[in-house]
Amino acid sequence: MKFIANSSVLLKQLQHISGVINTNTVLPILEDFLFEVEKKKLTVVATDLETVMRVQLDIEAKDTGKVCIPARILMDSLKNIGDQPLTFTIDKNFAIEITSDNGKYKVMGENPDNFPKEPSADDTTSFEMSATALLTAINKTLFATSNDDLRPAMTGVFFELDKKGLQCVATDAHRLVRYKRTDIKCPKTDSFIVPKKPLNLVKAAVPDTEQAVTINYNNNHLFISYGTTQMSCRLIDARFPDYKVVIPTGNPYTLTVDKMSFQSALRRVSIFSNKSTNQVALSITGSELQLTAQDVDFSFEGNERMKCQYNGEDLVIAFNAKFLIEMLGATESEDVLIELSTPNKAGILRPLTIGDNEELQMLIMPLMLNQ
Repeated sequence: MKFIANSSVLLKQLQHISGVINTNTVLPILEDFLFEVEKKKLTVVATDLETVMRVQLDIEAKDTGKVCIPARILMDSLKNIGDQPLTFTIDKNFAIEITSDNGKYKVMGENPDNFPKEPSADDTTSFEMSATALLTAINKTLFATSNDDLRPAMTGVFFELDKKGLQCVATDAHRLVRYKRTDIKCPKTDSFIVPKKPLNLVKAAVPDTEQAVTINYNNNHLFISYGTTQMSCRLIDARFPDYKVVIPTGNPYTLTVDKMSFQSALRRVSIFSNKSTNQVALSITGSELQLTAQDVDFSFEGNERMKCQYNGEDLVIAFNAKFLIEMLGATESEDVLIELSTPNKAGILRPLTIGDNEELQMLIMPLMLNQ
């Protein structure tokens, strides 16, 4: 088998899917790309058994065939070869010879028949959304997922579908993010949990455009296709916690602050906080907000004052500054509204301005105040 591909185009496409490959894998063939040549098209597949990604590009080829090529050595060589056509020649023992303008490189490939089969998209339900809408939903929720493998349901993003639109929820038990869109037509009421890794891969591979992304899912798998890129992943088989019961309904006090100023102040003050809790106390009185952090073990202390708009009784409440900074980073609004009640009740953070078809609600649990 022989084909000619452009080195830069090939490298760009491989970079989209190389994140699937794990470095320490049980099966050596999982460290390979599967190359399939047919009708002047090259399809490249990468998998870790849970997630599969494939890309397609145009090439010059008279033959059809398949081969597995070690991913790391191919990527490393393409990064160091300039933009030029490369000729790939594969013999019947899967030995690969790559010829460039001024060199020849040999790699031993593997039998493509040993490459794991992809999941089949049987009995799927399908809907579409723009690439921008999908990326926004991922960016606004993914950071709040848990890393605790003992609670697998929380290690992914919960997608809730109904006739009114799409809702994405993520929580790690210390904070919760709910992002809602009403401009997406879902065929039926349904829900599933998508793991973190494939969502990160989609974020890297799909450009932020208004072009449509097709999403198919069944009981076990999710399939996403955009242009020449396709991904499938196994869904998390677990029950997502009933998050609605933890969202407080009556938080009477409202605090409005400038997002950038608040985020910057938190960054500065949290440097002096205890490194295990990242605790920053907020003292709110009238139109003034005071941020205080201390680490008693090292005699560190930092505090700052800033302007705010506050309706409610004077209040002192403490939060994990790292969580607050990440939550503020997920909003584009210039000002944010924080709804509070007592020092031991969850606070709710919302952007003051957001798109017409969007809704974003973020909940954060307070920390016990250091007396």
